[in-house]
Amino acid sequence: MAETTDNLMEKIISLAKRRGFVFPGSEIYGGLANSWDYGPYGAQLKKNIKDHWWKFFVESRDDMVGLDAAIIMNPKVWEASGHVGNFADYAIECRDCNNRIRVDHYLNAEKNEEFTKQVTTANEILDGTSEKRIEADSLINKVHEEIKDFFNKETSCPTCGKKNWTVPKMFSLMLQTALGSTRDSEVLAYLRPETAQAMFVDFAMIQQTSRKKLPFGVAQIGKAFRNEITPGNFIFRTREFEQMEIEYFFNPEKTKWEEKFDELKQDMEAWMKAVGIDPAKTHAVDIPDGERAHYSKRTIDFEFDYPFGQKELFGLAYRGDYDMEQHEKASGQELRYLDPETNEKVLPHVIEPSLGVDRAMLAILLSAFEEQKLEGDDVRTVLHLKPAIAPVQVAIFPLLKNKPELVAKAREVYDMLRQSFRVEFDDNGNVGKRYRRQDEIGTPYCITIDFDTLGENKELEGTVTVRDRDS
Repeated sequence: MAETTDNLMEKIISLAKRRGFVFPGSEIYGGLANSWDYGPYGAQLKKNIKDHWWKFFVESRDDMVGLDAAIIMNPKVWEASGHVGNFADYAIECRDCNNRIRVDHYLNAEKNEEFTKQVTTANEILDGTSEKRIEADSLINKVHEEIKDFFNKETSCPTCGKKNWTVPKMFSLMLQTALGSTRDSEVLAYLRPETAQAMFVDFAMIQQTSRKKLPFGVAQIGKAFRNEITPGNFIFRTREFEQMEIEYFFNPEKTKWEEKFDELKQDMEAWMKAVGIDPAKTHAVDIPDGERAHYSKRTIDFEFDYPFGQKELFGLAYRGDYDMEQHEKASGQELRYLDPETNEKVLPHVIEPSLGVDRAMLAILLSAFEEQKLEGDDVRTVLHLKPAIAPVQVAIFPLLKNKPELVAKAREVYDMLRQSFRVEFDDNGNVGKRYRRQDEIGTPYCITIDFDTLGENKELEGTVTVRDRDS
């Protein structure tokens, strides 16, 4: 019998909480909507994903270096990048239940394109004069009324089912904060919405100190924050999340961007497979003209078959020299690379692989999750996590916890293996229950110390029982 998608997500969320992967944030105070804390196994799994990515993309390559930049940057960074003025979505609100949704998520492609073009036209009309502002405002108001009418005819509120919508409004995705010791001295600042900008801003210093020649990449893992209109679907879309991003810099006169783009695409696909993201559920979707950012010649969204639909997992974009040019102009500082062979200065072009840690973890859990029907009504729940990223790689069991000699030998094996592996000592309950618990945690191997280990059977003295999760 086919399982419903809602049921599958419920099982993943239940398993994540029950086994200490992900907890609701601030739960003893009633929680905070779409806030999640990573428990003991979740924190370790998340760290393993990041470590594996860093090893794969940074430590294993000669053309990659790392960066760990500040979360709060000079506000001028976000003005130059366009985030302050343009990093926003249109939201529309239900008058009956006050539910707020993103406009673009509920318009068909044709209507969404028409809406975007009209808004763009209105913005282009603005040139600071009162006459033009009146014209632009008039067009915007007309478009807003059209969208409201469209929603009131075509779209029911997903919460209450009514069709009673307000006009759409711009909703800034930038999370603001204030710097200063007193209210009088506070300065507006932002929590970064992405990790990428620091890699552009610091390019000259990184290149000088690392002595790297183009082409080379800069990698960063870190927190980002977005004031999402409709966060949800567990850890898929949250206001606080982690990114693993690379900005790969190259000279367009010497490096064919198409070749480097395809190479990075293959690297991303290889990494996804290595950490256990199901290739059969992953799709590389080329974003067509008109839907890409204006500076991008090619963008690919890697999408995953989540229980709630095919949605974006990771992204790969050729950004040209847009970001570097914006920051060079706004800062007045040169960000050009001096080619040692031609002695000419060049503004590097950039290809950006962008991966979300939280979405990667969700895709890994969904790929690894399996319920096996056994005899009768017995069900075995297993996470087939790759050994490289499993929170626990080896679990050590004494057969009986009330036999000191078994416990002592199990501790000896535990202390020996913990030098090289992520291990857990488990003597709680019978061995069968311990196996089931480790199955749900995703532990690849369990080692049991029994009386044969101690020499009850001389032929087996010094041996242990090794259980492979998947065989």
